Amino acid sequence: MTTLNGYEAVVRALQKARPDGLLTALRGALGTHYEALAVDLLLADYGMTALCYVTEPEEDPRQHSLFNSADGRAFGSQARLVEKFAGAGRAIVRLPVSVRGDRLGVLVVELPFSEPAPSLLRDLERIARALGHELIVAERDTDLYRAVRRRDRLTLAAEMQWDLLAGRAYECQEYGIGAQLEPAYAIRGDNFDWSAGSDRLLLSVTNGMGEGIEASLLTSLAVNALRNARRAGVPLADQAALADKAVYAQHGGERYLEVLLLSFDPATGEVQVVDAGSPRLYVLRDDTVTRYPFEAQMPLGMAEDTVYTAQHFSVQPGDRLVFVSDGVFDAHGGSPDLFGVRALARSILSTRLLPAASVPQEVLRNLADYRQGVRSEDDALVVCLDWRGKG
Repeated sequence: MTTLNGYEAVVRALQKARPDGLLTALRGALGTHYEALAVDLLLADYGMTALCYVTEPEEDPRQHSLFNSADGRAFGSQARLVEKFAGAGRAIVRLPVSVRGDRLGVLVVELPFSEPAPSLLRDLERIARALGHELIVAERDTDLYRAVRRRDRLTLAAEMQWDLLAGRAYECQEYGIGAQLEPAYAIRGDNFDWSAGSDRLLLSVTNGMGEGIEASLLTSLAVNALRNARRAGVPLADQAALADKAVYAQHGGERYLEVLLLSFDPATGEVQVVDAGSPRLYVLRDDTVTRYPFEAQMPLGMAEDTVYTAQHFSVQPGDRLVFVSDGVFDAHGGSPDLFGVRALARSILSTRLLPAASVPQEVLRNLADYRQGVRSEDDALVVCLDWRGKG
């Protein structure tokens, strides 16, 4: 047996497996070709607080904290962890399962030797990456992995919103993106979306209006109208205008929503912006956090035939851009100040050593501490963009 043939055999087994049978296929192939004693797959829940086991039909559901476990350390660090048990002659290898920066979970493999060969570990890393891609494809055809990721039942509105999202992270040479919504299991109308291209990154942050199904339907209409205009190749300001027409035609100005639209040029760092409402942008540059003030224009759907104008600014390599909805900057807590007055800037500054994918979770954790148990009546949305530019 060669490890190369073993790797190829495992990947073929994953590709041939039923959508809901990836774990079964993986256990069999890793056992046959790598002598694995045990194989587990854990997926991060919607709230990014727990790792939930994918189980066989006869196994009981299990989960544990993402924050104080060895599996959680592999997930957070996005690095392979090897735990050696020399006396028992075995090792446990934990590998992050991610797709282009979108962190899905952790693959745990127990091996019958305490010193796994470097070539074997490299193969396992490649298998974990292949598994991530197979999970993304399998989710089109089975509900299993979405069901596993739930620590609680999602409201119908939250179900609609999660299915509308692009992902929770993305990485490429020029930039990295991370995003998170809270409360994860009962979100209303906030949304984030992006489209990565060789010549443009288009990003939108939406602050929804209302609650429940009405809020989700409104956001779905606006986001799909923006996507339709974006995919037609129209300029940024016209994307906003076309989405505005779609929302106004449906609701006649009675319902509307606020959106921040941005188009980034990866080669130059030049950015076009349409600010149609309340989502805010904070920039961390050289250990200083600054709020970028844009000229606010009419929210989408508020008035008939609104004309939108794109504004311009530039980002520099090393800049961290943090976008937040009003559920973040207008949050109340034990202090008389709103979270956005001082605490938000401190929170963003404290994340400067974290990768973009980890920033939203940390800001939302700081927000929860700031509230001191005060219940929020609004969604809290955080999107982080780390700009590296062309190397």
